[in-house]
Amino acid sequence: MPRPALLCISQSFAPATTPTAIRAGALLARLSEQWDVTVITEAVQEPGTEAQRAAAGSGEPGPPTPLRVEVVASRRPARLLAAVRRLRLSKLLDLLVWPDESIFWVLPAIRAARRVARERRPSAIVVFMMPYSAGLVGLALRRLTKLPLILNLDDSLTCTDMHPDFPSALHYRLARGLEDRYARTADATVYVSATNLEAVRARAPEPVRERIELVRYGADPARFGEPGADAEVGSDSEADSGSEVGGGLAAGDRFEVAYVGAMSGWWALIEQQSPPPGLAKRAYEGWNGLGRHELIALDPRTSSPAYLGRAMLGAIARHPDWRGWLELVLYGNPYPPEVVERALAAAGVQELVTVHGPAPHEQMPGVLARADLLFITLPKRLDGSRGGRISAKTYEYLMTDRPILAAVPRGENWDYLADKPGVWLVEPDDERGMESVLLELGQAKAAGAPRIFDRAALREQLSYDTRARELAAVIERGIARHAGARPVGSRT
Repeated sequence: MPRPALLCISQSFAPATTPTAIRAGALLARLSEQWDVTVITEAVQEPGTEAQRAAAGSGEPGPPTPLRVEVVASRRPARLLAAVRRLRLSKLLDLLVWPDESIFWVLPAIRAARRVARERRPSAIVVFMMPYSAGLVGLALRRLTKLPLILNLDDSLTCTDMHPDFPSALHYRLARGLEDRYARTADATVYVSATNLEAVRARAPEPVRERIELVRYGADPARFGEPGADAEVGSDSEADSGSEVGGGLAAGDRFEVAYVGAMSGWWALIEQQSPPPGLAKRAYEGWNGLGRHELIALDPRTSSPAYLGRAMLGAIARHPDWRGWLELVLYGNPYPPEVVERALAAAGVQELVTVHGPAPHEQMPGVLARADLLFITLPKRLDGSRGGRISAKTYEYLMTDRPILAAVPRGENWDYLADKPGVWLVEPDDERGMESVLLELGQAKAAGAPRIFDRAALREQLSYDTRARELAAVIERGIARHAGARPVGSRT
């Protein structure tokens, strides 16, 4: 009997390292064990390469899987868009290009997907977003092919953590209307955030609500090895060999606080130390802000090394021998070095922070495994309201046995981490709370007993094998729902 087929739309896919590309690659590689999967993407990739296996969560070569990737080029007017930006007229793009620049990929993707649908006769269409334009491909295909449609949204179109403001009030209404249209049309809609899911479900008609389901991000235990292989949880470990310096710290040793990902608060740090803008700049800023519709105010400085860096300076003031030993290392920064240097100098933390550029995603487990403390930060919500964003790195951090310092606002990320072992939660601007954590963990390592934590019970729960089974069940429910039958055990 021939295997059933899936037609999947994921504008971002391996070898890209966006959260959507990583999630789609990991899930689809596993779904290909039971379905013949064809992926339509804009990403440049050759099927069956090492990048594809890495997207599946493993860098090890393995047997070929029925996962076919078709690259479809966008008709994006790149020169025109670049010219508009050079003229500093990006506001026009914000107003006129909707819902995002991937709209220029929609028609080529629809044509390619229709051809694949005729050739492969899939059982369902599965769309991964972001970007949100990819969902329009799914809506068109459902109408043209009459196939079941499953939409997977990484983040809500109206998540205020991700989208605190819009080019205009009309754009906000369009985004909310598009999100509701996705939910009404799809046979199943998947969110990674329970908070965002409930917000959409609350405003959806009753028949639509049961079609909105949760499948969180995940990670692959195989990529992270066995935590604690070199030390026992709660036990003292031998200090590194070598001569000792003040306070018993081993020469050449360090206490590394690691952050993986792209921080976005660099410009806010620069601007807070810059002189007041001149008339021309004020006029330009006024033009850019004209008509913008703000849902919530975020503090971008909290998505930067500033607050943690100052907490580290406080810890060093208490332990002067920690200077040069206590260090914050950022991995995966995409911003220009000159911007980073200016921002670090503006915050006064340049002596403590080392910044590395983008690196292959496969290298990150090693980075996390050797750190002494893993750092997560999300922007502070100035009105104190609860946030709905949950960082994708949360799950990878929890795959390790390393301590985690989460500087996040109250909301989903906070709630999710609250009962996890080895996690310290502080507000994004709580320097004193961060300093207290650094002192506790730094003193433990300096005494030869670095802290590690047993999270073995979480590994299967967080595994992409588990997430793939959850998504497979959603797809099967969507197919059955489309056919007019309710599967046994479906969620109501």
